[in-house]
Amino acid sequence: MDITQEKIDAFAKLTGDHQWIHVNPERAKRESPFGCTIAHGIFTLALLPSFFEGFMEQHGLVSGVNYGCEKTRFPAPVPVGSKVRGRYVLKSLKNLGRGGLKLVISGKIEIEGQKKPGCVTDIIVLASG
Repeated sequence: MDITQEKIDAFAKLTGDHQWIHVNPERAKRESPFGCTIAHGIFTLALLPSFFEGFMEQHGLVSGVNYGCEKTRFPAPVPVGSKVRGRYVLKSLKNLGRGGLKLVISGKIEIEGQKKPGCVTDIIVLASG
């Protein structure tokens, strides 16, 4: 997925977070240590579901709801113009009875050309199979 200024601006408008390091390219070029605008950390976290399609089906699950996240970190900034992708690893699976399951999935937003990811978190999903 391409991280464009338009996507960053739309997220800023939706959340009301108009901090200049995200939405002012001219100022970011002059004053930011990154030399450009960067995506909001929460925007980066919010990208994880867009890469999730197919993951549940791969594991034979019918439906799931987001129960929360743990250990969320933003190890590297995601500069405008970056390309990112999502990676998932199933960490644990607990049978809750009556067809219910609790999954803990390690999620990561990787940034093309960078060693550190833009976001890492453990996603907790309540699902049925």
